[in-house]
Amino acid sequence: MIYGGILAGGKGTRMGRTEMPKQFLNLGNRPMIIHTIEQFLISNKIDKVIVATNENWRSYTEDIINKYYPENDKIVIINGGTTRNETIANICDFAEKNSPGEENVVVTHDAVRPFITQRIINDNIDAILEEGIDAVDTVMPAFDTIVEAKEGEIISNIPIRDYMYQGQTPQTFRTNEFIENYNSLTEDEKGILSDAIKIYVLKNKKAKIVRGETFNMKVTTMYDLKLANAIVNMQGEDKND
Repeated sequence: MIYGGILAGGKGTRMGRTEMPKQFLNLGNRPMIIHTIEQFLISNKIDKVIVATNENWRSYTEDIINKYYPENDKIVIINGGTTRNETIANICDFAEKNSPGEENVVVTHDAVRPFITQRIINDNIDAILEEGIDAVDTVMPAFDTIVEAKEGEIISNIPIRDYMYQGQTPQTFRTNEFIENYNSLTEDEKGILSDAIKIYVLKNKKAKIVRGETFNMKVTTMYDLKLANAIVNMQGEDKND
């Protein structure tokens, strides 16, 4: 089976003082998380959508989803973990228990990247099904020069820009392999994880990149939220609700 895994466990601390985590804030007339889930629901390649949320916000998540998608058996809500990678592991665990014995794939995506497209979803799925590919990452070329300063003050390196990319999501995995690779990490290795794909880098696995989009933005700050609302209003989505 092919699952969509929505990472909705963040608290959104960089957004500033808000009444709720940013994934529940409105874009147009609908919560951001609903915009994101919708793209996975309409995909004809996704069999089931797993929404992993913060345990303290699970009831609220259920209420929001039931409001827009009442009794939709394509969606299931589970508790996320204490870290991003634990949350992905929880999603993979659910998929393995829900469809044991199958080769399950999960397309994991940030709930706060509401402008995901069908093309990006399809490219992720097509890439993970290629022979010899262990994981897939969605990226954009780094158009600006990347500057490394290990101590935060003095430049230590300026990598060749042609080789640099900016990571987005989705990130796509075979569920059993993600669980196996994640569980094989030492505590020190888990401590340096900044991204799920780094698990595959540490394990010398083959992770393929697919092209994202500039507008596949992550809503992190209040400025991002204003920009995202401007995009929604420009698209006229709020007028159709």
